[in-house]
Amino acid sequence: MALQHWVRLALTDGLGPITIKRLTELAGSAQEACELGEMRLRQVEGIGLARSQAIARALRESADRAVAELERCEQLGVRVIALDDPAYPPVLKTIHDPPPVLYMRGSLEDRDLNAIAIVGSRRCTHYGREQAGRFGALLAEAGFTVVSGGARGVDSAAHRGAMEHPHGRTIAVLGCGIDVTYPQENEPLFAQISSRGALLSEFPLGTPPLADNFPRRNRVVSGLSRGVIVIEGDLRSGAMITARLAGEEQGRVVFALPGRVDHPMSSGPHRLIRDGAVLVDGLQDIIEGLGPLPHEVSQPTLFGPPPEDQGPAKAAVPVPLTARQQTIVAALDEEPLAVDQIIQRSGLEAPVVLQELTWLSLKGLVRRVDGQTFARAHRRADH
Repeated sequence: MALQHWVRLALTDGLGPITIKRLTELAGSAQEACELGEMRLRQVEGIGLARSQAIARALRESADRAVAELERCEQLGVRVIALDDPAYPPVLKTIHDPPPVLYMRGSLEDRDLNAIAIVGSRRCTHYGREQAGRFGALLAEAGFTVVSGGARGVDSAAHRGAMEHPHGRTIAVLGCGIDVTYPQENEPLFAQISSRGALLSEFPLGTPPLADNFPRRNRVVSGLSRGVIVIEGDLRSGAMITARLAGEEQGRVVFALPGRVDHPMSSGPHRLIRDGAVLVDGLQDIIEGLGPLPHEVSQPTLFGPPPEDQGPAKAAVPVPLTARQQTIVAALDEEPLAVDQIIQRSGLEAPVVLQELTWLSLKGLVRRVDGQTFARAHRRADH
């Protein structure tokens, strides 16, 4: 029942993500928000006297639409996830304007918390397409989920690159209804993505791919991710909008791939690098450049608070590793081992091993010797 009220709010003309968030905070729940009268609506920042009457009327009219929308989603096999659903992506929830509902084909997994977005031009060069696929594959091999926008060019190449790895995952965020295929030629790609990750949209069923939808879509691409890699794009491109949202508004790390100095598609990444983005040419640059997860969703750290929080005479207090992290560390040697050997020794599934190796590398407990070869770090880790 609660889901129906969230969908009702999302379908109400005149309400956007920020206003819906304010409404639910004022009312205490989505259900109560749907019952607010004009007097209470006027108390919400951004509505006021002029809009309260129109919004109250629109809320009443959206009730039947919400029922029909959910019935249609059930027929199409589309899942709808509301903002208060435990399945809602926790990293996305930390942005200031999270979508009140997400339409989904496929599935989300815990390891999607460790996601990186790859964005760039639809009119990318051969180099841009090649590098998007390369980084998609590298990230997938390291246990990251690759997020992009499902568009032509860089986006499609990044999704395909992620799925080159047998356990690679990828998420496509659409700028149209989830039942609308855009671009049309990506229908087979979207089917593959939904079986190897998820297709997501915040837009109601049947929404066409209007130009205004894509900036909204971009904030979700970056909001789902720990960092954003810009492959190619001119200074006015959607990729630059995504980079600005990621870095300035969402606190994500922005990475940029350098290109030819005489090509217009390099102007965006080069401007980002000049302004402080992390220059990348390989996976290690990304791992070293990543910041911590937003504090609301941070994983338990492998070590206690930093020494400066404990006084100058105290060292960091070790915190026990999770059971599967202990298993992986115990399976490692000082000498490098291939991932397949680590999987065999640990007895864990490949996606779990890839994800945990990335986390352990970020914490300095495991060292990546080369692409898919790891060794135990020299510091003592198995405590």
